[in-house]
Amino acid sequence: MNIRPKVIAWIAGILAIVGLGEVLLVRHIIMPSFAELERADAGTAMRRIQYAFDLTLDRLGVLAVDWGNWAVVYRFMQDHKSALLEADITLSNIQEIGVNLVLLVDPQGTVVYSRTVDLPENQSLDLATRSSLPEQFPWRANLRAAQPAKGLLRTNLGTLMLAGGPVLDGGGHGPSRGMIILGRLLQADEINNIAAQAQSNLSLLPAPALGRPDRLNQTTTVTHVDRDFFDIFGRPIMTLRVNVPREITAHGKKAVAYASVSLAAAALIMVLLLTVMISRVILNPLAVVTRHAVLVGESEDLTTRLDLKRHDEIGRLAGEFDHMMERVAESRALLVDQSFEAGFAELAKGVLHNLGNALTPIGVRLTGLAQRLREAPTVLAEQAAAELQAGVTDLQRCTDLHAFLRLACKEVMAIVKSAEDDVAVITQQTNAVQSILAEQMRSARNEHVIEAVRLTGLVAQALEIVPDAHRQRLKVNTDDSVHRVGVVRLARTILRLVLQNLIINAAEAVRDAGKGHGVLRISAEITNEAGRDQLRLVCEDDGVGIAEGDIPRLFDKGFSTKSRETNHGIGLHWCANVIGALGGRIWAASDGVGHGAAIHLMVPL
Repeated sequence: MNIRPKVIAWIAGILAIVGLGEVLLVRHIIMPSFAELERADAGTAMRRIQYAFDLTLDRLGVLAVDWGNWAVVYRFMQDHKSALLEADITLSNIQEIGVNLVLLVDPQGTVVYSRTVDLPENQSLDLATRSSLPEQFPWRANLRAAQPAKGLLRTNLGTLMLAGGPVLDGGGHGPSRGMIILGRLLQADEINNIAAQAQSNLSLLPAPALGRPDRLNQTTTVTHVDRDFFDIFGRPIMTLRVNVPREITAHGKKAVAYASVSLAAAALIMVLLLTVMISRVILNPLAVVTRHAVLVGESEDLTTRLDLKRHDEIGRLAGEFDHMMERVAESRALLVDQSFEAGFAELAKGVLHNLGNALTPIGVRLTGLAQRLREAPTVLAEQAAAELQAGVTDLQRCTDLHAFLRLACKEVMAIVKSAEDDVAVITQQTNAVQSILAEQMRSARNEHVIEAVRLTGLVAQALEIVPDAHRQRLKVNTDDSVHRVGVVRLARTILRLVLQNLIINAAEAVRDAGKGHGVLRISAEITNEAGRDQLRLVCEDDGVGIAEGDIPRLFDKGFSTKSRETNHGIGLHWCANVIGALGGRIWAASDGVGHGAAIHLMVPL
């Protein structure tokens, strides 16, 4: 037999075997693997739903603990003066945290305060109408132990997410005077929110009589998983179903069809033999070049080189590719440098231009005001008044002096009125300058550079940019906790400026207290909140302190306890804004005027 028929026979046999193998592979391995992937995907979707649900309940628990650790609530549980409590726990406060129920329960389980908001169709909630918790209520043990709790509860209005926190004195100390319980109805909006967090299709089903393990079922179009959820009594309260379309199988069938067509086409044109030859000579080396190009594109690492040792066209292509990467790396570095310099110059030019436009009319008005003040007849008026006071014997001279003084007073009054108008205009133009700077700050925001820094070094850097007069008035002590924290990764430049503001404020508080020298004590610790490590800094001074009524407004824009001539209420407001932008928070504490103050910072790491 000639070689050609042998080759054809071999090709036909190989293709037949490959075709049969493909059919068996698709039927017994590939398609079942698609179904298994869909089942795994559905299980993953249910885990995401569980995580999103637990996260929602955890956030409600954090709110309950935070509201329970409130001095106003602590005092109310002692004196039961609801007017003072409702002055702080307003309807807008409750609606802001998105709860429908607020209960305050004393250590014996008696309900001393109850409030509901945003109930459907103005209905009442059975839990809110009770005078005390049921004797079998599972949280009575948490109430006695001053421990937080959270879970689900069946009510007359449906499933209620509950979270309770012990009532403490505002500083996290006891003894506990009861528990605050926050409740949120699990309505359609909340279900949709949980589904959106998990990026899944979620539906709510009635609860079964008895709890069951997770159930997974597949139809021709959908894979769905059912999971039962239990209330605080351990009874099934609802079932959540995740529906996952069987898109993998659909795409898999299309892919298999395309692969079969491709294989048939390859058999018809005998691509198999050509592929073997081309792969050895061309495709394998080219694949190396392609993988390298894809890797460079994905990682943006321009330092790696092919260094392919070949002397044909592919070898020359690899060499040229390496040279091109060298030139691209050099060009990118130059472009980044030039872009930074150009952007910085453009930003400075824009700021200076806008400030120049805003400051020019201020300068013109100040010049005019100074000129009018210099031309005011104050010297002549003083001379006339002195002459009258010394006594004038000439009646005509006395009359003329009185007439001159009246005219001078009118002119001075006109100048004063004009000066008041100029001052009002200058004030407006100064506010415009502040608006320009604020707008420029908003337009210049960018991601902060995260750096590794040692806290002791950060405090030292902050002290370097504090004015000498403040630094000499204040002694900054860092306790052992700052040294134990060691190196942390955060936005160093931002935190340094925040510490600078706090050090300056502490020095001014010491000055306002009438002291020649004061002390600022800084402590630190690493805590974990919401599953994330955070740095907590406490800066406590022995200055003039803060009045109780000023603490809630301390970080508001424009609020300041200092003179308006030297302070505009910007520093602490800016600190609150940048700490919030980093995902942290800042708050103040003080025992009152004359007892110093403490500023607390919480910054995510």
